[in-house]
Amino acid sequence: MAPNATIYRLDLQVSDMDRNYYAGHALTLAQHPSETPVRLMARVIAFALNAHERLEFGRGLSTDEDPDLWLRDYTGDVEHWIDLGQPDESRIRKACGRAREVTVVNYSGSAAEIWWGKVGNGLSRLGNLAVVDLDAAQVEAAAGLLERSMNLTAMIQDGTLQLIGDRGDVSLTPRLRKGMAAA
Repeated sequence: MAPNATIYRLDLQVSDMDRNYYAGHALTLAQHPSETPVRLMARVIAFALNAHERLEFGRGLSTDEDPDLWLRDYTGDVEHWIDLGQPDESRIRKACGRAREVTVVNYSGSAAEIWWGKVGNGLSRLGNLAVVDLDAAQVEAAAGLLERSMNLTAMIQDGTLQLIGDRGDVSLTPRLRKGMAAA
């Protein structure tokens, strides 16, 4: 963990009716001093949308080698690499060569449009890449649910994520900008 990181403890209950995935996750998140609450919540949302028993947080902002989240198989090979924001095209290409699936989760509104305008053509041919956009206002509203120790329920149905916490609830509708090619 980074020095002076703020620690969040989260009991996340995921009910993903779209994928038939139902499980609880006891998560500990370290918020890097330069990480905003919105980005921290974007990590939680990305976790909920891709929840799996082996999905884990990478070292994130403290290292360039790890993704924000990843799912590794039992041999240590990367099955799913998940990055937030607008990573460099070279980083995405490297991730696509290393993992079976790569997902980029954008959460910054118009900055995502500008980023995709620059890298979209070059990345469109990567068959194992998905790009998901989250509405910036919805992610900011979800950041209002953050507490240092919290219980959060994530219900996913028909492509909509409903986050329910002690401080209220927020609905998010992720938009798939680029999907993976059919296998």
